[in-house]
Amino acid sequence: MTTSTVTAPTSATTPGKALAPDPARTRLRRRITQWGFVAPAVVFMLLFFGYPLVRNVVMSFQHYTPKTFFTGEAPFNGTDNWSSVFQDVLFGKALWHTLVFTAGSLLGQFCIGLALAVFFNRRFPLGGVLRSLILLPWLVPMVVSGIVWRRILDQDTGVLNTFLGTLGLDGNTPWLTSPDMALLSVILVNIWIGIPFNMVILYGGLQEIPKELYEASSLDGASAWRTFRSITLPLLKPVITVVLVLGFMSTVKILDLILALTDGGPADATQTLGTLTYQNSFVELDFGAGAVVGNVLILISAVFAVFYLRANRTEGK
Repeated sequence: MTTSTVTAPTSATTPGKALAPDPARTRLRRRITQWGFVAPAVVFMLLFFGYPLVRNVVMSFQHYTPKTFFTGEAPFNGTDNWSSVFQDVLFGKALWHTLVFTAGSLLGQFCIGLALAVFFNRRFPLGGVLRSLILLPWLVPMVVSGIVWRRILDQDTGVLNTFLGTLGLDGNTPWLTSPDMALLSVILVNIWIGIPFNMVILYGGLQEIPKELYEASSLDGASAWRTFRSITLPLLKPVITVVLVLGFMSTVKILDLILALTDGGPADATQTLGTLTYQNSFVELDFGAGAVVGNVLILISAVFAVFYLRANRTEGK
């Protein structure tokens, strides 16, 4: 009897050895996974930031009235809205008040916040409790703070004037009713609200500075001011940049605080771009003009953001 030998077909792979993955397919799968994680954020940004921004720009070139909400008709009127806003004297005043309000608030918040951060950087009894108490103005809603300060700064029955009167000083100061005092009063209230935020962020930055540098500075006989100028400020610069940028973004568009304190008055002395947008859109119902002022606010923020990014890029190099 003859036996036949059957030769098994040769295979590209041997038993126990897995197929080598296709690099192209692996890259595609990885890319799909990455986009799967990013897609929700992209959709969120497009729906809640991209669409309103584009819609606001389009509205600034339309004759948009309350009737439009029912008819859907908003004819384009070219640059009429832009011309009327830029020719309005109130727009120039609001722009100047916005710059003064933003610069004054940032300067006061940062300087006092930095001083408190340096102060609390040293350990002492009840330091943590005091830091927690200072956070209260930041935790209270801004409208509530505005209403409380409106009562405090009231010319006739306010606590501040009553206290000044007991000290023999002028107890009849029109903090919120005088065109010369109103903007300063609003700035001071906003400084009070923003100090805790600046202090917390700057305090966190101070905690990251190595203590050995201060010890070496002390051994070299450097004064406190020289140590602060040569060690603290340079190493704190990235944190300072973040604080100023976030402070600018939140301050330049403030609306609720000014409405609660002065409602843009007296005699438009505290009218800013934020309050002017509100007045044009929801008081005078001129939505096209309100969109123009809103676009100017967006443009100012965008220019500031570009300068910030370029400064960081230069610093990184």
